[in-house]
Amino acid sequence: MSLDRELAGLTCRQVLDRLGDYLDGDLAPAARAAVETHLRGCDACARLGGAVGAVVGGLRQRLGGDAPADVAARLSERLAREAGEA
Repeated sequence: MSLDRELAGLTCRQVLDRLGDYLDGDLAPAARAAVETHLRGCDACARLGGAVGAVVGGLRQRLGGDAPADVAARLSERLAREAGEA
């Protein structure tokens, strides 16, 4: 898959970089619209985005929805502690 194809002002690489935020609903409306336009026009990104979306959706369902709000903070603290131990 070439990551240089540009649609809706975004290359495939840029769409893949934003995919997590897109799936989490964390993109601004204009950025979300650009990603969606790219995905509609790019079969490779649509397939990959659909596969990643299915995995994320399956994990959320299996884990009972969204992660608790403090997970990011706890993960950051743990990573900082482990980095200090290295």
